Amino acid sequence: MAEAFWALGRATGVVSLVLFTVTVLLGILTRSGRPALGLPRFAVTLVHRNVSLLATVLVIIHVASLLADPYAQLRLVDVVVPFLGTAKPFWLGLGTFAFDLVLALVVTGLLRQRLGQRAFRFVHWFSYAMWPVAVLHTLGDGSDVGKSWLVLLLVLCVGSVLVSLAWRMSATFIEYQHTRFEEARR
Repeated sequence: MAEAFWALGRATGVVSLVLFTVTVLLGILTRSGRPALGLPRFAVTLVHRNVSLLATVLVIIHVASLLADPYAQLRLVDVVVPFLGTAKPFWLGLGTFAFDLVLALVVTGLLRQRLGQRAFRFVHWFSYAMWPVAVLHTLGDGSDVGKSWLVLLLVLCVGSVLVSLAWRMSATFIEYQHTRFEEARR
């Protein structure tokens, strides 16, 4: 049974990282104001929200299955407090830190109407920190990190996010296009 928990933990970890990559990409696309794949902007926003919630559910399954697996040596405190783990405490701590950030993002997403736009955006900037921390957790604590399929997957995830971030910061990004041109004139 322990092997089943281990396999479930590995699979949900990898799939959730891919889904969080898609979430970051969709979040950037949503902020651009452009439609995607024939979907209007509001539909892209809904897909972004649903993919992020699915990724969060998979991360919860990832953590729960590794808590149940005796080989992983994961304790309940390791799920909440970073860098206390017995096995690979730094790399596990990165996963815990990313998980804590995901929880903060989900809570603010669910309470968006009550918190206000400024607080929501402030916390959502942490998604730009959560994602690379999760990638580093995968690189340091993932049991399949040396395998070519995971290396290729990580290269695709990192490459796509880097390209989208470059676009997000460029003058052609719709949201900030007018602001950047006004700042350049000063």
